[in-house]
Order: sequence, then C-alpha cells, then structure tokens
Amino acid sequence: MTRRTILLHPDPRLKAKADPIGSVDTELRRLADDMLETMYDAPGIGLAAPQVGILQRMLVMDCVKEEDAAPQPMVLINPEILEVSEERSVYDEGCLSIPDQYAEVERPAEVTVQWMDLDGKTQKERFDGLWATCVQHEIDHLDGKLFIDYLKPLKRQMITRKMQKLKRERAREAK
Repeated sequence: MTRRTILLHPDPRLKAKADPIGSVDTELRRLADDMLETMYDAPGIGLAAPQVGILQRMLVMDCVKEEDAAPQPMVLINPEILEVSEERSVYDEGCLSIPDQYAEVERPAEVTVQWMDLDGKTQKERFDGLWATCVQHEIDHLDGKLFIDYLKPLKRQMITRKMQKLKRERAREAK
C-alpha cells in the first residue's frame, strides 16, 4: 500500500466531475487500499478518489471513532443516492483537502445509497448519523463540490484565502 498525496483546495481537479468506473480490476483494488491507508494516516473518516488526483467515482470511508471498536472500512464504487430523508441534520464538517477548517453544513439526516463493491456486486444501504453526513460529503467530491460550497460567499472566500496561503507555505518548505 502506498500513501497518496491529498490535493489541497483550490485545485481544479477538486472541482471536476469524476468519471464512472466500468469494472473492478487489480489497479482499482490497489487504489482502494492506497486511499484507505491515506485516509487513516491523515487521519480522516472519508476520502474520495478526486482528492488524490484520480477523477473516478470511488470513495472510501470509515466512521468508527471509538478507539476500542473494530474499524469498518467501506469502498463505494459509483455510489448513487437513491433516497434522502426529509429530516435534516447539521454537522461541523471538515475536509482533508481543506485542513483545519470547519463549518456547519446542513444535509439530509438519512440517505439510501447504492454502489458497486470491490467484487463488482451491487450493494445498497441506508446510512444515518455521521455515516450519512460522510457519504454525502464524499459523493459531493465526486461531483466536484466541496463542503465550503454550502457556505455564504464571504466565509467561503476567507477559507479559500487561508488555503492559498497554506499552499504557498508548503511550496516554500518543499524547496
């Protein structure tokens, strides 16, 4: 497994719509393993392929936060939201592509999602709580949308300026 570099906002690849995946192969399984390792190392609870520069419709997530609980890594290929609840929930979201920035985002409290697994089989599950927030956040990435796109323009611009500054600092440190 290889840890991948996570793209930082603003990066045009984070605003692009990802392409559907036709079939599961060894390369795709390796990407899924790399993405899980990258996500756990970050540390985060979700990561979409566009965040590591791969414009394909795949995401990984694991919303188990209790230290003594077993991890529940999930790989979702071509995920699609089939149903959303009328009930809404607000969560203080963050993003590995926008480090150390958080904002409250309102989303449906529950969603039913269908996807293909690493065996090429169709799966369907209803998510709630943090899992629902996470899967919606990651599917947004596949559609070129970031959590800051839900914010008012002034707050979004402020976060974008902070990210531009962070990218300049990291570029200087890399020299």
